[in-house]
Amino acid sequence: MADDLSSIAKDVFLVKGLKNTTLIWRMVVLTLAMVCGVYICSICLKQIGIGTASKIGFLDIKIVDKPCPEPNIEPWEIPYVHYPNPKTYSREECACSPVRYFAILSMQRSGSGWFETFLNSHANISSNGEIFSVKARRSNMSTITETLDTIYNLDWVSSASKNECTAAVGLKWMLNQGLMQNHEQIAEYFRIHGVSVIFLFRRNLLRRMISVIANEYDRSAKTLNGTHKSHVHSPKEAEILAQYKPKLNSSTLIQNLKQVSETTKKALEYFKSTRHILVYYEDVVKNRTKLMDVQDFLKVPRMELKTRQVKIHKGTLSSQVKNWNDVEKALTGTPFENFLHEDYRR
Repeated sequence: MADDLSSIAKDVFLVKGLKNTTLIWRMVVLTLAMVCGVYICSICLKQIGIGTASKIGFLDIKIVDKPCPEPNIEPWEIPYVHYPNPKTYSREECACSPVRYFAILSMQRSGSGWFETFLNSHANISSNGEIFSVKARRSNMSTITETLDTIYNLDWVSSASKNECTAAVGLKWMLNQGLMQNHEQIAEYFRIHGVSVIFLFRRNLLRRMISVIANEYDRSAKTLNGTHKSHVHSPKEAEILAQYKPKLNSSTLIQNLKQVSETTKKALEYFKSTRHILVYYEDVVKNRTKLMDVQDFLKVPRMELKTRQVKIHKGTLSSQVKNWNDVEKALTGTPFENFLHEDYRR
């Protein structure tokens, strides 16, 4: 009888143990189900997207913004098409208007200011000028990158900013403004960010030299009512500035011309892998249809481009240099002799 009671007690404890174990497992399964449910709900809410918030009951549901439609372009163009999202304002109706990035690489007194005024007369092109003339912006690659990011994100505010939707945005960058010293990193930045390059140079480096020296003279002389102007908008101002005729150092003339020529070649070599177009100042002067080629390169609608700038040094070179006979003698029989005879009008 005692054995029977003991057996019954054991069975009771066994049943209770099984019930307790089953209850624990049920709690575990229920907990897992609740965790999975919460996780799935959180994923679903995240996938609702970013957009205008609408509250339904206690839930804050966000409506998904429609993505911009795929532009009708060739596959190779895709890296060069961007949709900037400025931090300082909303592009609103322009948000889905594609933007292309560019940089005008040039040298002082090569017609870059004149050329840039043409581009900025286009309703959809914003070229922000000589940004890296300020030394602090080109002190190292971090400041260069930060500046470029601001420009290409359409956060750089200047007179070049447009009321119309911007289709191409860029800047003017002189070779001696940190560009050549950091050419590897800058070329890589251009590659990663899909920046196209417009090379703008002068064929006649002698004319450029005369312009450089005359501009430096006026920087100190300030012949226009005590002010210095690198570019002018009236024939009268141009006439006043053109009265100065520099005297060139004939003994160092060839060396200086070689140095400028080599710098130009290096720039073309450093950025040859970047999508680019090569434009010469003289070609634009003689044939304004060259500006159509630039617009096609930037993939913007063709428009008639205009400028208010007036050329300062006109006519033959012999009338612009004080010691022309020395210059002519120094260059005759050299690779630069053709500079003596090339002429054009604007």
